[in-house]
Formats: sequence, C-alpha cells, structure tokens
Amino acid sequence: MRVLAVSLLFAGALTTAPLFGQQPPTPPVESTSTAPPAPPTPPLPTPAQTRYLQGLRTAGRGVAQIKDGLNRLARAQAGHDTLQTRLAGKRLGGLCGAARGFLSSGRNSMEPRSYEAPLRKPARDLTLQVDSLSLIAKECQLTAGKTPSPIAAGVLTRIRAYEAALAAFRTAIGLPNKQ
Repeated sequence: MRVLAVSLLFAGALTTAPLFGQQPPTPPVESTSTAPPAPPTPPLPTPAQTRYLQGLRTAGRGVAQIKDGLNRLARAQAGHDTLQTRLAGKRLGGLCGAARGFLSSGRNSMEPRSYEAPLRKPARDLTLQVDSLSLIAKECQLTAGKTPSPIAAGVLTRIRAYEAALAAFRTAIGLPNKQ
C-alpha cells in the first residue's frame, strides 16, 4: 500500500511539473530608453597599413625593454646602493642595445605614406619619435653603464614624447588609447 501511494505521489509530481522544452518562451522586455548608436567601425586597413602597424608593434617591444631598464634603474637608485645602481645602469645599457634592434627593424616597416592625408601627419610624427628613440638607444647603450642618471633622464623625455605621439596616432586611426 505504501509503495502504491509513493508511486502515485511521484507520478503526480512528474505530470504537473512542466518540462524544460515545454515552457513557453518569455517575451523580451521592451526597453524604455534608447541606447546611443554604436560608434562606426574603422575601415579595414590596407596591406601597407597592416605592415605599418606590425612595425609599430615590433618597435613597441623595444620601447617596453627600455622602460624595463628605466624601472630597474629607478628602483636601484631609490635603494641608495651604488653597486646596485651601477649594475642597473649596465643592465639599462644592455636593454637599450636590444631595444635598438627592435626599434630599427620595426621602423623599417613603418611607412607613413601608407596612410591618407589626414592620418599621414600623426603617422609621420610617430615614425620620427621611433627614430629619435633609436638614436638615443645607441647613446644609452654606450654610456648607461658609466653615467646612468643623465642618460636615463634623456631617454625618459623621449619615451614620453613617443607615448604622446602614439596616443595621437591611435586617436587618429580610431583605436582606443591604453592607459
């Protein structure tokens, strides 16, 4: 008797519960506010523009190496240890040498004429900043081990100018600027 009551109870629960596929779809909720229109997507880059952006990415690797060397030097100088500062200066010189290779190989692909007239100026300015960084990277490579503080100040000034030119270029071509 108990088995019959439990099975009837179980069968009743199965028949009254709606199955997943049998549930009616819920109507979509109408929005009372209108969303702003999506910004227009930038046009696809030409092959020359793609080469420019790939060169910029390669040059960016060199800039990252220089920034790493500058950060190491700043941390060593904050510790007031002359040996650590001298070692960080030598490391900065080595990183500047490695960065110079990335900067020059990336710069070879960066042709500002690949962009039309309104975008050509920011592309040219960015290319000039990469050239400037490449020149100071050579000086940094040769002198950072001996006198790291003055060369680090010069490199930092050029890094800031590069970042400003990069932000202007990214804004001009419609990419978001990274902070």
